[in-house]
Amino acid sequence: MAGDRVRQTRIDVHALYLPDDYRPAALAAGEQHPDGMPALPEWSEAAALALMGRLAIRTAMLSISSPGVNFGDDRAARELARSCNRQGAELVTKHRGRFGLFAALPLPDITGAISGAIHALDELGADGVTIETNHGGLYLGDPALDPLMQVLDRRRAVMFIHPTSPGCGGCLGLAFGQPRPVIEFIFETTRAVTDMLYHRTPERFPGIRFIVPHAGAALPIVAQRIADQAGNLSLDPPLSPDEVFGTLRKLHYDLAGSPIPTAARALLDIADPARLHYGRDWPFTPADNAARLADQLDRADLFDDDLRRRILIGNSLDLFPRLKR
Repeated sequence: MAGDRVRQTRIDVHALYLPDDYRPAALAAGEQHPDGMPALPEWSEAAALALMGRLAIRTAMLSISSPGVNFGDDRAARELARSCNRQGAELVTKHRGRFGLFAALPLPDITGAISGAIHALDELGADGVTIETNHGGLYLGDPALDPLMQVLDRRRAVMFIHPTSPGCGGCLGLAFGQPRPVIEFIFETTRAVTDMLYHRTPERFPGIRFIVPHAGAALPIVAQRIADQAGNLSLDPPLSPDEVFGTLRKLHYDLAGSPIPTAARALLDIADPARLHYGRDWPFTPADNAARLADQLDRADLFDDDLRRRILIGNSLDLFPRLKR
């Protein structure tokens, strides 16, 4: 297969995992078909390492995917987040250099998320945190999240954003009966980042390094509209188009999903090439599909050799200096 040919070494910032405690908790909460997917996928340490070998992945940054760890009981969510983060940290220690960890947080429980972030970053040595695009309708620009953002800002934390289903029951019909990741995740990511832009979240918390998934979702296509309309909105103070595009260039983006050729080409119009990263989205993206998508990225004439090396590994080494060691 083309996907099995010799590859350049890479770092995967969009590596999902389902630790031992997570699967039974998700299934008990009725998440047999998360976000309308056919099933909750299988994950194992051995399978993860095997696919990493196949795709020449030096390091995979582990994170919990949608629907996250909070299934309605804040206390149980705090315990599940701490357990998942502990298991992730154990994998990082067991396989030196092979794994990193974006800690799960029990949002929308903000108090629990703050204590969980402090524990994961300060005690477990997590490389960052992962946050869904919304938690029970709480989107990323909401001022209620400011206390958590302050904690992350002081630690110059990486925040990996992962899409989830929209934060309103009626919105689920927008997927027309298909799994929400097919189309709706793209608009959900765009919605969440736009909310952050209009609330100036990246500007107010400049220490946080935000990673936007799936080649920026629809942001590259609608960025001009977002920027032009900002001046017509009741924002205090007003937000100029230059500020919108300046903020977009400060964000990081992964190339998980199907970015070649259209999405990646559009992304280069708004993003800083030094903030682009490889992402695989396994196990929600099946292994053979992940190999095919990696092959497309390896062959794309959209990137010269230097930019391709930076996307695959160099930019991520700069974002996570500990991996250089």
